[in-house]
Amino acid sequence: MSALDSGTAERRRQFAEEARSERPDLALLCLLLGAEAGPVGPAEVRPVTPGEAVPDPYGIDAAQIELDRLAGLLPYGSRSPAAWASALAELLGGRCGFGGSSVDYQRLDSSLLQQVLRRRRGLPILLSVVWIEVARRAGAPVYGVALPGHFVVGFGDRERPVLADPFAGGAPLTGQDAELLVTGATGAALEPSMMTPARPLEIVLRILNNVRAWAAARPERTDVALWAVELSLLLPSHPARLRFERAQLLVQRGEFLRGAAEMEEYAEILDGIEPTTAENIRRKAHAARALLN
Repeated sequence: MSALDSGTAERRRQFAEEARSERPDLALLCLLLGAEAGPVGPAEVRPVTPGEAVPDPYGIDAAQIELDRLAGLLPYGSRSPAAWASALAELLGGRCGFGGSSVDYQRLDSSLLQQVLRRRRGLPILLSVVWIEVARRAGAPVYGVALPGHFVVGFGDRERPVLADPFAGGAPLTGQDAELLVTGATGAALEPSMMTPARPLEIVLRILNNVRAWAAARPERTDVALWAVELSLLLPSHPARLRFERAQLLVQRGEFLRGAAEMEEYAEILDGIEPTTAENIRRKAHAARALLN
């Protein structure tokens, strides 16, 4: 990993520990991810006197409190899956105004849970995280559904779920609606496997992939790309190619020796599987070292 300050190193230790726990806490992982973007703005922290430590500078505790508060606003009592979906839509989509639009895809803070809770705007997957965490706290049978290209939430029986689209304010989704979403995103038909409830680490990796895609479209934001890759590498299961991506980012950021060394380490892993690719990566490592001359 890159040289880290003590605060960042501690948050990453906590992220790795939580990711490897028996039951990973989705909200905490998303909030630790959001903290990588830096402290919340001055409007989100109370004024402090000189020399006083800023309380909760990354908004992690405040966000957890807000999720608890929102859950407490749901009417008390047992409900059917459809009634849960309706209650969440009325509260989060209606009263609180959570939703999204095409503009939100252009903003990094649309992938940061702290900022989504503050702005009430975000990507489908982050808005779904809000729904999942609020509903879970209230006792609802809720889970994420990672449809290709568009994340939604499900309630109740996983064979015949009640689906809702938080990005559209909680609009209900029929099976035909889900089919159209998948066809529009992939051109393929909806497969039963696509309706499998998404596990917390799968959700976190998908969020990190979104952050990496945002940064890839902005070559000047290698800082964001790097922390997204490094958090991905802390997950128990991640694509091996991310190690090469990290090495390339280090070279782009001027850390030629470290980037080259990591390329060579990755090439060793590939030697017995893809020797031609391994040799190409060694050439890239040699080229990176030459940039020092």
